[in-house]
Amino acid sequence: MRRLPWTPIAAFALIVVIALLAPWLGLANPVSMDVPHRLAGPSAAHWLGQDEFGRDVFARLIWGARVSLSVAVAAAALACVVGTTLGVVGGFLRGIAEILALRSIDVLLCFPPLLLALLVVTLLGPGATTLIPVLALVYLPGFTRVAYAGVLTARSQDYVEAMRVLGAGKSRIMLRTILPNIGGPLLVQFSLAMAAAVVLESGLSFLGLGVVPPAPSWGLMIGAARATMTQAPLLLLWPCLALTATILVMNALCDGLRDAVDPHPAYRPTARRLLDALAPGLLPTPRAVLDLRGLTVEIDTPHGPIHPVRDVSLQVFPGETLAIVGESGSGKSVTSLAITGLLPGAARVISGAACLDGTDLLRLSEDRLRNLRGAAMAMVFQDPGSSLNPVHRIGDQIAEAIIAHRPMPRAQATSAALALLQRVGIPDPARRLRAFPHELSGGMRQRVMIAIAIANGPRLLIADEPTTALDVTIQAQVLDLLADLKRERGLALLFITHSLPVVAEIADRVAVMYAGEIVETGPTAEVFLNPRHPYTAALLRSAPVEDGPAPEGIAGVVPPPTALPPGCIFAPRCDRAAPVCTTTHPALEAAGEGRAVRCIRWNQP
Repeated sequence: MRRLPWTPIAAFALIVVIALLAPWLGLANPVSMDVPHRLAGPSAAHWLGQDEFGRDVFARLIWGARVSLSVAVAAAALACVVGTTLGVVGGFLRGIAEILALRSIDVLLCFPPLLLALLVVTLLGPGATTLIPVLALVYLPGFTRVAYAGVLTARSQDYVEAMRVLGAGKSRIMLRTILPNIGGPLLVQFSLAMAAAVVLESGLSFLGLGVVPPAPSWGLMIGAARATMTQAPLLLLWPCLALTATILVMNALCDGLRDAVDPHPAYRPTARRLLDALAPGLLPTPRAVLDLRGLTVEIDTPHGPIHPVRDVSLQVFPGETLAIVGESGSGKSVTSLAITGLLPGAARVISGAACLDGTDLLRLSEDRLRNLRGAAMAMVFQDPGSSLNPVHRIGDQIAEAIIAHRPMPRAQATSAALALLQRVGIPDPARRLRAFPHELSGGMRQRVMIAIAIANGPRLLIADEPTTALDVTIQAQVLDLLADLKRERGLALLFITHSLPVVAEIADRVAVMYAGEIVETGPTAEVFLNPRHPYTAALLRSAPVEDGPAPEGIAGVVPPPTALPPGCIFAPRCDRAAPVCTTTHPALEAAGEGRAVRCIRWNQP
């Protein structure tokens, strides 16, 4: 649980407290009538006026909150307990328990929720005591499905098998091992069900099938005010505002809980998350941390200049991971070196712009770039063994990176280095602080490099194949660490790799490079599901898939920068190439919302 949504939690808690304290707030009797003063406007005695029977509107709003929230919480809690039990038992025990649990839920899903509620209320009669089981029945399938899916994922994990080996019974495994691991999604489902229950209760009360008059209810107040809206329009405004505000707070709470329990959420400051939830689209889209436009790199060779990177444009936003993927020789690393100003002497940028928070890195002097490297932007290289100085201790190297940008006493920098080692998950950090690089494993050395990279709170982190030299287990740990850091700090992460499984796990968006050009960009899930460039499709076919067909190799090789073919650069290796592809060089064009592709025939069969 990270970054709990304290603002919506506090707002929702305030609503609940006011509703609970209604009997002790000294309010007017919500059902006491004063017919001679019906439809009276706001006054000192009646802050929001009086309704069609002369009852105090403010008192009815507060008591209405008590009724609506009581019904919603009770119904959501009942649905949560019963639905979670069905999902956990069916998912863990399988067999007949699974069939009974899921088939009963399938029967409920055959009925639209509102129709089911209307049917039961019509048969049993209106009233709060009827509404609670009715609404619980409506939201029961959601909890069952969430719990069932979570159990199927958790039951095959090693920690569950370890409990079996230790001799734990089925009930203990379900309650003590599996249930805590699916608690996050269930918590979000509970908040969603609670918000939906408030709306449905108000709707049924509005239709006369919910709370029975004269008991106060927002739905009843809205229904009654409709008849007198021309005489007293404010009577319709107050319950609508109360219902709207409560639902918006609940929705913000749902979004906040989702962000808190989601292992890979996109980072947004708390204030922005709340405002986006309450008023989507009100805030402008955040500015890209890195805005790369038309980057072209030239390298002098004995045979003349070559251009390993040509017209590359991309953007990385706060809290986002953009993966650049492609075969070796595609220009991925050259692009990252150009951004950071670390190109070798024979290479130079001849056109384009690389703006970091509005500052064009390509136009800065080396002194100003040096001030930014390791501070506003940082880089993690592929081989930590060659990046760390073998004759200096780990703690000294981290402290050096800190002092270079934030002058401070050596002891304070060492303490900061210790905290960084703890943050990146290195065991026994006090001892490792005095270790030399050769005394650490490859995974630990890479964690040290990440600690150095984040030491000064960078806005942009470039990771150039940081997991290539690591085994699968350590690779997963490093990827999880990068994802956690991105979420906590709002980093813009530019991740360079040739591994498609890594891209699928960590990236929000992907840019596919081939022979120095971007050939396709877009959201990772959409690109992987529906690739629009033949090279992207070929890359996906070449990646191994668990329990799937054998990977297919891509015929040919990436052309060297000294011998680029005319027209489309991928045409000689493309199984969809047409004669026009060999003569016309395609531009990178829009191919749907958030997507772009460099192919003449991308929208042709």
